[in-house]
Amino acid sequence: MSENQTNWDIEADVVVLGSGGAALTAAISAHDFGVEEVVILEKGNMVGGTTAMSGGMLWIPNNHHQAEIGVTDSDDDIVAYLDGLAPDMLDPETLGAFLENGPEMLRHMADKTPVRLRAFPGFPDYQPYIPGGKPDGGRSLDNDAFSFERLGKWATRVNPSKMEYSLRGSLIEAASGGLDEETLAYREKHDYRGLGEALVGSLLKAILDRNIPIEFDTRARTLIKDGSRVVGVIAENGEGEIRVRARKGVVIATGGFEWNEELVKTFIRGPLTGPVSVPENEGDGLLMAIEAGAKLGNMQNAFWMQSVLEKKVEHRDAKPNYLLGSDERARPGAILVNRAGKRFVNEAANYNALGMSLHAFDAGTHTYANLPYWLIIDQRYRDKYPIFNAKDGQPDPSYVMKADSLKELAEIAGINPQGLVASVERFNGMVAKGHDDDFNRGDNTYDNWVFWGDQSYEPPHCTLGALDQGPYYAVKMEAGALGTNGGPKTNGNAQVLDWNNDPIPGLYAAGNVMAAALKHIYPGAGGTIGQGMTFGYIAGRHAATEGGI
Repeated sequence: MSENQTNWDIEADVVVLGSGGAALTAAISAHDFGVEEVVILEKGNMVGGTTAMSGGMLWIPNNHHQAEIGVTDSDDDIVAYLDGLAPDMLDPETLGAFLENGPEMLRHMADKTPVRLRAFPGFPDYQPYIPGGKPDGGRSLDNDAFSFERLGKWATRVNPSKMEYSLRGSLIEAASGGLDEETLAYREKHDYRGLGEALVGSLLKAILDRNIPIEFDTRARTLIKDGSRVVGVIAENGEGEIRVRARKGVVIATGGFEWNEELVKTFIRGPLTGPVSVPENEGDGLLMAIEAGAKLGNMQNAFWMQSVLEKKVEHRDAKPNYLLGSDERARPGAILVNRAGKRFVNEAANYNALGMSLHAFDAGTHTYANLPYWLIIDQRYRDKYPIFNAKDGQPDPSYVMKADSLKELAEIAGINPQGLVASVERFNGMVAKGHDDDFNRGDNTYDNWVFWGDQSYEPPHCTLGALDQGPYYAVKMEAGALGTNGGPKTNGNAQVLDWNNDPIPGLYAAGNVMAAALKHIYPGAGGTIGQGMTFGYIAGRHAATEGGI
């Protein structure tokens, strides 16, 4: 279709698809590097995507905030760490673009937007035992709380959080004991939010300050090309089909495809049954990129997260709502078991790495050995800790099974009774000895970290605790994901590549829609948002300064 033969309903220099962290950053970047007209097309009626629902942290190594907490970093350490997690797998160009532009993006946000980030003291990388990892933290950045009063009527347009921590403060404040009553009252009065809501709220304020329009309920469907160049997009809204011109470029930042069952079954390495992201993530950007001739990469992977189906609550569009399962399994007095009743993993391992263990295939039975799987706890745990959205002392949710004995619990849940009893007996014996001989749970800094373990105990008992006080409880867990991370491959300028490895002029990708620069790696807290915002920044800058060429 020729650009001159198209009747445009909306015209802009840069068109951004989506409104998560990567998308908002791309729009800000395009504006700040000289573009006069930017427009955001959002499929739903809320801003923020999965970023707003998350903890909102960014993993950016060698950032300028590390010096504030006395942490040093080096290119040698960073590369050693990442290569150790994905040997001979990382593309030097996109890796280099992430490492170079991540710190630059942070400085740009600090200087020109309301985004306020701080290095998290002591928050370790997710695999701190790998050479180059940082057990003392610094690479993961937390958001200061942000007052939604500053957003005016737009405050109701931000996706709500899924996190259990205090929404009035930062994660750093929560780890330090929370807020005093006076501070909490002030923040409640002025509608302060923390975590992903703080990040998206501050990014949205930057969008509003720049008068960048957001077209809600506008679903991008097809890219318009003039020859090889992308010049616009066909979208749908409540009134029908519209054509949106992009003089300099289209940035696809529509999230992953985890809510598209057909795409999941086509590409993902194993079952993905419980996504915790926004249900709008149905692979729209992936399908548009494929139609435009994009080369694909990393399609078998996702950012894994254990989850639980909250049966009585449905999300938007009548889709089920899944609860995050990152904390419960790591506290003392909890284990994970498969249908044989056997433990199969270090329960305190990071959620992405643990998710990969769920795809172990048993060639003898032709089944996934660790699916389904269950969280098992006892009454002592239930009295002391929250489980998902139920605090201690509250009634058990409908998804929780309960029995007086482990044998009875196993029969109710569909677990091998003898296997479960034997696993708990062995685990309790190792707890008494002070070491998990099977999976080394509690041996490293991450396992005992404040948000996963119980700091009233000394390591390794921050995470190791016996299950010996009935009644006992089981929760069936899902093979969930924060989002998929495969899609169109890009170069270091965030330009989408074709199958000849040539850039498709005028087309960019950022966030979970693109083939992740770090492949299957989740290096630390904020591993997905850090990459997404960095490549959003790169995409907006290149479209503005190079005109999509």
